[in-house]
Amino acid sequence: MTDFTTVQLEQDPRGFATLWLNRPEKNNAFNAAMIRELIRALEVIAADRNLRFLLLRGRGRHFSAGADLAWMQHSATLDYDANRSDAHELAELMYSLHALQIPTLAVVQGAAFGGAVGLVSCCDMAIGADDALFSLSEVRIGLAPAVISPFVVQAIGERAARRYALTAERFDGARARELGLLAECYPAAELDAQVDSWVGNLLLNSPQAMLASKDLLREVASGVLSPALRTYTENAIARIRVSAEGQEGLNAFLQKRTPAWQEPQA
Repeated sequence: MTDFTTVQLEQDPRGFATLWLNRPEKNNAFNAAMIRELIRALEVIAADRNLRFLLLRGRGRHFSAGADLAWMQHSATLDYDANRSDAHELAELMYSLHALQIPTLAVVQGAAFGGAVGLVSCCDMAIGADDALFSLSEVRIGLAPAVISPFVVQAIGERAARRYALTAERFDGARARELGLLAECYPAAELDAQVDSWVGNLLLNSPQAMLASKDLLREVASGVLSPALRTYTENAIARIRVSAEGQEGLNAFLQKRTPAWQEPQA
């Protein structure tokens, strides 16, 4: 779709995209170039109204080993303002992924260390291999998981985030599932087949209804009941019921036929 050097963006004719971290020789470790390219790729994805959802994956043995050593060495020579600029770019990536309108699914194999845990946390859903390894490893090298911390806390809760950010312990896919970071974990040999299953399931759903549901869940995330929230939810269901896909879905259900969005793609 677009030429990159550290990532790949592939579009499936069925209507979804896969964004690959593509530095397998470096275990998909972040550097400034990859962060910039991921931001650009997300801009391309956000502008494509035909996409139903996004998969985020890593080429090779690992999802991402975290920050690139050469990049960290360079960062150590920068002053506060230059490091602040670097942090701003990383934050832009995390917030852009978190704010993406379409559903996002991370697929994790091998290592997901440091900022990679942030990427997984920013996605709506994540699955992984049961032998995948996760670590908020920043304190081991004298740093803190600052930019990614809001998303990690949302994903696994404050208490677990305190433990793993302060200890830098590694935990596997099964533990990640217990924490809620992964929705499911599978034997590594089965992961690709399970990705296909998740894709097939998502393709059953109304694209517009998934967008509306994601917007809805952002609004209700605080859990605070209020008259304004009640009005928002009433308006949300009314809008989707009278929308083209809402009408198609209801009529297909009543007529016991397949809705248009499930028809085979040319």
